[in-house]
Amino acid sequence: MDIKAYLDEHAERINRPAFIADDPVQFPRRYKNLQDVEIVSFLVAAIAWGKRAVILRDAERMLAGMGESPYDYVMSEGYRRLGTANVHRTFFEQNMAYMLRGFRHFYTSYAGMDDYMASCVDRTPQRLVEALRKSALEANRNRVDARCYSSNLQNTALKRVNLALRWLVRNDGIVDLGVWKSMTPDMLYIPLDIHAGNTAREIGLLTRKSNDWKAVEELTGKLRAYNPKDPVLYDFALFGIGVEKKQISSKLS
Repeated sequence: MDIKAYLDEHAERINRPAFIADDPVQFPRRYKNLQDVEIVSFLVAAIAWGKRAVILRDAERMLAGMGESPYDYVMSEGYRRLGTANVHRTFFEQNMAYMLRGFRHFYTSYAGMDDYMASCVDRTPQRLVEALRKSALEANRNRVDARCYSSNLQNTALKRVNLALRWLVRNDGIVDLGVWKSMTPDMLYIPLDIHAGNTAREIGLLTRKSNDWKAVEELTGKLRAYNPKDPVLYDFALFGIGVEKKQISSKLS
């Protein structure tokens, strides 16, 4: 099998405007202000696991309470009104408030996340998470919330962060927003979750059994060989292949 042709075919099939309506990427696309887009990207990516219909429902409800400008909501400390209600699965309002306090602290020091990354020599997902986690710790009296930020940055796959970065950086003008200037698509890493990992293994793109950072590096490296300028384009392909296999399996069962 010509794996590159196979990936290109599925990426083209999925990476189309029609994809937006049923995907969490729709939420950051609703905003024009860059800080709004950044906040929504990282907040929605934080709950982007599980059934897509449930993710969309819960993200809609979460953002509705933040008004027209999530950035204004954050900077005016609107999160003070949050309680302990469930937001999505194991993510609750207190987790959301933890992140938003950190965002407010971050934005008092930097004009935006894109500006911060532009100031860094090391423009990696880990560098950004380190900065966001540091701001969150300082804003939350050094309290750790592992549901928001992992402290094991050398091993975790950072799926949620890499998903948000895909939305912010990829700039082909189709699904992803491409609003950041500090990074280019070739710098991105695949947002690796269970489904993408299993699909990649089935088609021979990934040998590592654990969905950790080494697996992210291995898979992204393979994808860069096929598309050096835009390896994470194939996130769409892995999604599409996985859905197709589920449909075939369902018909046969």
